Amino acid sequence: MSSTHNRLTISKVSSGYWRVVIGNPPINLYDPEMFAELRVLMDRIEQDDELKVVVFESSNADYFVAHYDLVRGEVIPDMPGSAKFAEWPAFVTHLAQSRVVSIAKLRGRARGHGSELALACDMRFASREKAVLAQVEVSVGVVPGGGATEWLSALAGRSRALEIITGSNDFDADTAEKYGWVNRSMPDAELDAFVDNLAQRIASFSKDALELAKKTVNARAGVPTEADRWGSNQAFIGTTTWPDTQRLIAKALDQGLQQEGDYEYRLGHHVAKLNQQ
Repeated sequence: MSSTHNRLTISKVSSGYWRVVIGNPPINLYDPEMFAELRVLMDRIEQDDELKVVVFESSNADYFVAHYDLVRGEVIPDMPGSAKFAEWPAFVTHLAQSRVVSIAKLRGRARGHGSELALACDMRFASREKAVLAQVEVSVGVVPGGGATEWLSALAGRSRALEIITGSNDFDADTAEKYGWVNRSMPDAELDAFVDNLAQRIASFSKDALELAKKTVNARAGVPTEADRWGSNQAFIGTTTWPDTQRLIAKALDQGLQQEGDYEYRLGHHVAKLNQQ
């Protein structure tokens, strides 16, 4: 059984296991419509008493989610679930504290907000050959506003978080695993079966036990607070108004940002040249 919207396709593998396939051609840009659908999905997740595990994946082998839409990001579409980007920290809180276990299956590029969506999930597994992760915000004059600062500081440590964020470069899956950005990197041919087997296994267990286990781990591990994420979110929104930031974004858009092609495909390479031109 499946239901298809503009950006997300939700497939119910079983009553306890859903697959959410992201599809927003050509590069799976994180736009206001995707956020609206994610918020509606979160409501469905929270209201389902049988659901135990949700897997997020992409229909595009080259892109999990490219990044935040720097042109239309603050548009509020006329559709259920629509909200300003400032509501993202609340969405992350719901996902992190949900009774359901969330897994990101990473194949393709997960940069900026794509990485942050993956970080908001409880677990991340990445294709060794095809996954690319990055936080490229600083290269265009902004700071991460979707939780990367908080999650990466906790998972990778201060120094590596600074390397990732201030370096604004692409990272392969093996390095991401070494840094704690993802749980595991594995051969692409093994990724689907591994994640599916894990999800099926989790779905076979007691929902009450799973819920308590996640709640306890959250308490011991220290999930970043919504207040901290809110601060970063507002910092991001503020930096988008800086004149130099607007100049850099305009230049990147002119060169191919948010368009299908080599600029987005090798974004870490291209953004390094923005401030040299």
